[in-house]
Amino acid sequence: MPKVKRLKQDEARASRSNEAVVEGAWQMWHRNGTLCPKGTVPIRRSSMNDVLRAKSLFHFGKKQRRIIGPDRRADVPDVVSGNGHEHAIAYTGTSQEVYGAKATINVWDPSIQEVNEFSLSQIWILSGSFDGPDLNSIETGWQVSPELYGDSRPRLFTYWTADSYQATGCYNLLCAGFVQTNSRIAIGAAISPISQYAGNQFDITILIWKDPKLGNWWMGFGDNTLVGYWPAELFTHLADHATMVEWGGEVVNSRANGHHTSTQMGSGHFAEDGFGKSSYFRNLELVDADNTLSSVHDISTLAENTNCYNIESSYSNEWGTYFYYGGPGNNPRCP
Repeated sequence: MPKVKRLKQDEARASRSNEAVVEGAWQMWHRNGTLCPKGTVPIRRSSMNDVLRAKSLFHFGKKQRRIIGPDRRADVPDVVSGNGHEHAIAYTGTSQEVYGAKATINVWDPSIQEVNEFSLSQIWILSGSFDGPDLNSIETGWQVSPELYGDSRPRLFTYWTADSYQATGCYNLLCAGFVQTNSRIAIGAAISPISQYAGNQFDITILIWKDPKLGNWWMGFGDNTLVGYWPAELFTHLADHATMVEWGGEVVNSRANGHHTSTQMGSGHFAEDGFGKSSYFRNLELVDADNTLSSVHDISTLAENTNCYNIESSYSNEWGTYFYYGGPGNNPRCP
């Protein structure tokens, strides 16, 4: 695990700006006391109906390729909604070498309008060409996807691609790639409890970091729990290091009936509604070449259509660099 860079005493004094209950969320399958036998890991069972909801067997468990518009600036990440994907994200610059990232994300159950749409909140670890066929991406967070899972529950997920979402990669354990090592955490399992509007907030902490010895990219959950890893040989550019990290939300807008989707991002409320009402990412951190975790201070933010979904970032001693994000989708300002 990466080392934590300790803050100076005056930097570590807690800010009391967010005085409400924040607790860790867990997974629903633990409620009945189910445990995996020694030497095994939990795997979510895919049904025939799961496969039939996909466009084809090839598309099952895969994201659509993100289309890059001709007017995209070189320093803006690969988040143009030409194929219906919309985002509200924070991201790092492309000039640094990155070896991992961490954040704590509160969990909600956004409503989804169409079965082929989804809403997710995740970390992206990226390297390669945003406008070419060689983008490498490692992704994990929580997701609501009726097409993939057959319900509207928020679920822990992983994703990877080594060729800009064309042929390689998949969600969770639906293809060879991510190697699970933990017997207590199920990739693709529902998370419970979840945050309530003006009530208790439940969040999960996600860490992705590159093992400096073997070069594999590990996923951590909570404080010190290793879930599994993406082998270095899956990737080209990420076999060395990442050049950009993104944190935030993504939805699919299929524009059914010619209108913007009402699929919600995060809590379904805009960033300005704040704690207890909006979704958040807090304590954003990066892993450097010395395998050290330190707080992120310089981030940029991006939302393609702020009338539908938006993002606002800030900093406090308690939450470090953080942001609120999300929105309802279709509304009078987002027709």
